[in-house]
Amino acid sequence: MAEITATLVKDLRTKTGAGMMDCKKALAETNGDLEAATDWLRTKGLATAAKKAGRVASEGLVGVAVEGGRGAVVEINSETDFVARNDQFQALVRNVATLALKEGDDLARLAAAAYPGTGRSVAAELTNAIATIGENMTLRRTRLLTVNPGVVAAYVHNAVGGGVGKLGVLVALKSAAKPEVLEALGKQLAMHVAAANPQSVSVKDLDPAAVERERSVLTEQARDSGKATEIIAKMVEGRLRKFYQDVVLLEQTFVIDGETKVAKAVEAAAKQAGAPIEVVGFARFALGEGIEKPAEDFAAEVAKIAG
Repeated sequence: MAEITATLVKDLRTKTGAGMMDCKKALAETNGDLEAATDWLRTKGLATAAKKAGRVASEGLVGVAVEGGRGAVVEINSETDFVARNDQFQALVRNVATLALKEGDDLARLAAAAYPGTGRSVAAELTNAIATIGENMTLRRTRLLTVNPGVVAAYVHNAVGGGVGKLGVLVALKSAAKPEVLEALGKQLAMHVAAANPQSVSVKDLDPAAVERERSVLTEQARDSGKATEIIAKMVEGRLRKFYQDVVLLEQTFVIDGETKVAKAVEAAAKQAGAPIEVVGFARFALGEGIEKPAEDFAAEVAKIAG
């Protein structure tokens, strides 16, 4: 049997929000497998899946840039939020996002690209900014979406300047409809993605392993009801449909009107535009998601300063 360490229990508590003893029991029941323990807790109703994912944050900015059928989003991290309000840092993020339109998803290629007007690479310009501003910075990730024909629309939430903020979204729409029509719809869909945080465009795009995990958890939950096998199967399928409505873009309720399914909203827009419209992809970067910040003990820091 695998050793159930304090670190493993802490990781499971952070991920699920369940109590310490429940986490220890879940790990013991699953031989220390973190993912299986998460599912065990969910089966017992002691945790909610992925509710806490992405809530740990770091500082810096997300930047977006679009040009017709191309759109890029980048994240550059800093040590403090103070730097995000620095004009030099904002310009850096904005320029790197624009460069990503050409360099694409390859982070190493983007870091090696020539930074405009300096004779330096992006990586060297970042080093220069670190020396000038006085904080460590990291070019963390980049994503490029392309579509032809069509447009890539962008939305920045909590913007602190043009094209930069705390959360950036791109949505790619494939269509021969007029660009201004697609841009208007794309902006609304990007706002929806910012708010609803879907996992995929359609059901078929979902990770099959994630679907099977969900089905397994739902089946175990349904079995606890003591109902007949055929009833359990129907219960599971009904709950899976609810799962799809929670995590699949086209199945979600459109936040713009609060009642229409996103797929229906896209169909209505296509009918009005006189041309089919297909959502072919999206990208959503929330600043610092997945980065664990060190815990700060303010009282200890004050005591240290006081001597």
